[in-house]
Amino acid sequence: MKALKALCISIAILFTTQVNSTPIQISADFYEELEEKFQIDRTTAEQILQNAQRSQDVLDAIARPWEAKPWFQYYPIFLTESRVANGIAFWQEHQDTLLRAEEEYGVPAEIILAILGVETSYGQIMGRHRVLDSLYTLAFHYPPRAQFFRSELQHFLALVAEEQLDPSTLNGSYAGAMGFGQFISSSYRAYAVDFDQDGQRDLLNNPVDAIGSVANYFARHNWQRNQPIITPAWPSSEHEFNTLISSRGTQLTHTVGEIQEHHVAFTTELTSNTRARLFKFEEAQGNASYWVGFQNFYAITRYNHSPLYAMVVFQLSERLRRQM
Repeated sequence: MKALKALCISIAILFTTQVNSTPIQISADFYEELEEKFQIDRTTAEQILQNAQRSQDVLDAIARPWEAKPWFQYYPIFLTESRVANGIAFWQEHQDTLLRAEEEYGVPAEIILAILGVETSYGQIMGRHRVLDSLYTLAFHYPPRAQFFRSELQHFLALVAEEQLDPSTLNGSYAGAMGFGQFISSSYRAYAVDFDQDGQRDLLNNPVDAIGSVANYFARHNWQRNQPIITPAWPSSEHEFNTLISSRGTQLTHTVGEIQEHHVAFTTELTSNTRARLFKFEEAQGNASYWVGFQNFYAITRYNHSPLYAMVVFQLSERLRRQM
C-alpha cells in the first residue's frame, strides 16, 4: 500500500507543473469518508485532486443524453452496417475468448459483443474526457447527481491506487466510464476480472479482460443462462393494456400471465408467473412497437438504466448472431 501511495504522490507532483485555473474546494467530510471507506489519506487525495478541472463540456453532455431521444431517432446511432461488420471482425478475432466467457458465465457472445459495440465500437472510441475532470465536475458542480458522482470519484481514487494507473492520462465518457466496456470506477473495482490471467485487470487496453469482465458483470446481475431476453408483442386495443406501461423505470412490474390477461399477444415458453414487463417504443410517424421483456432484458438495464439502451443492445446482438 505504501508503494502505491508513493506512486500516486509522485504522479501528483507532476500535476503541479500544469496550470490549474479552477481552485479546488472540497469539504473535509469528503476526505474523511475517503479515508474511512478506502484507506486513502487526505494528503494523497489532495495532491491528485488539485489538478482536477471543472469541464463545461461534461456539464453540457450530461444535460443532453442520447437516451432522451425517441426510439426511432436513437437506434440509428448504433444499428449501422459498419458497427455490425466491425463486430463480426472482432468476434472472429476473439472467438475463443468469447466462447470461454459464454461457457463460464452463461452470457451469449453476441450480447458481450453488442455491449462493446454500443459502448465503444469495440474499443475504437473510448471517450475524450479526462476521467478525473469528469468525476470532479459532476461531483461538485452538478447537484442533481452530486452524491453518486462523489462516490464514483472516491472509487476512482481507490482504483488508480489498486491498479497502479496514472489518473492524469485516463480518458473516458463524460460520466467517467472507462475502457472497452465503459465501466465506471465502482463497477471496475467490483466486476473487472483478469480473464487472461496475466496478473492485471486491464479494461483499458486488454480486450480479453474486457470480454470476461462484461460477462462477469451480467452474471453478477442475475443473467439467466439460455433464457429469452425480450419478445415482440401485439396488444389488441390500447385501453386494455395502458396501465401496464404507465409506470416509469425498468423493473419487471408484472408477470407473463398478467400481461396476457390484458389481451396482449406474444410468444413465450415461460410460465405464467414469470416476472415480465411490457415496453412501448416510439416509431416514426406517430407509430409504436410493443415488446415484453424478461429477466435478461432487465439485466441489460443494469448496465445502463434505459429501455432504449437495452433494446438497441438486444437488436445489435441479433444482427451479429445472424451474420456470424
